[in-house]
Amino acid sequence: METVRAHGASAAPERIDAAPAQDGPDVWFVGAGPGDPELITVKGQRLVREADVVIYAGSLVPRAIVAEAREDAEVYDSAPMNLDETHALIREAVAAGKSVVRVHTGDPALYGAVREQARLLDADGITWQVVPGVTASFAGAAAAGLSFTVPEKMQTLIITRMEGRTPVPEGERLRELAQHGTSLAVYLSAGDPEGLQSELEAAGLAGDVRVVVAYRVGWPEETLAYTTLSELAVTARENGFTRQTVFLILPGEDDEDHVSKLYDKNFAHGYRA
Repeated sequence: METVRAHGASAAPERIDAAPAQDGPDVWFVGAGPGDPELITVKGQRLVREADVVIYAGSLVPRAIVAEAREDAEVYDSAPMNLDETHALIREAVAAGKSVVRVHTGDPALYGAVREQARLLDADGITWQVVPGVTASFAGAAAAGLSFTVPEKMQTLIITRMEGRTPVPEGERLRELAQHGTSLAVYLSAGDPEGLQSELEAAGLAGDVRVVVAYRVGWPEETLAYTTLSELAVTARENGFTRQTVFLILPGEDDEDHVSKLYDKNFAHGYRA
């Protein structure tokens, strides 16, 4: 039996008058993955199929994801809505005893807006839970057949973004993070590929560091461009990569054969002498 953590249940003395309690929380935040309808989790797909109300951002989530909803389900595109409007829609549905699924692109924990939505739900005593999803950087690495980690050479991945309309906290500037020399997945930065390349070069990364520019991973128009740091900006511009582009910076990738210890016949562990 699944134990459901009831977020916000004790935070609101004036809980809305909902219809009879149902199994699970009132609202599910579901990660839809990067775009491929088959990259949503089995659980996420089941919840979309079962929900009375499905809300998704049509600018980022393919319609095919929510096409799995029941014929009688209410499906709303939140792209033109603001936070108050989406919350009012959820609150009204829950008050009517309807189950709600809020579909987010990728994984809800990464560059999503769950925090502010959850704060409003908590204030109204509306319970919620999250189903994780596949994020674009992992889907991009999979499509490219590459790994962020390389045995004995690279063991760290930093996920970050360039500063734009959304400020980046002090100490998290891309130039400073890149100085660690780790693998990087840079989101939300396709609007300024020249600035991205400049920051990485200023951090001391060599021009021949391998880069994969992954555009709209999982969508029909998915494009992967294999390049180097010195050609990053030109590659992005020439291909017209804009929104929904993630840059995979791979200092650990080279032509050498770096072998894991996991299947080394001389490496003993708890399951092999």
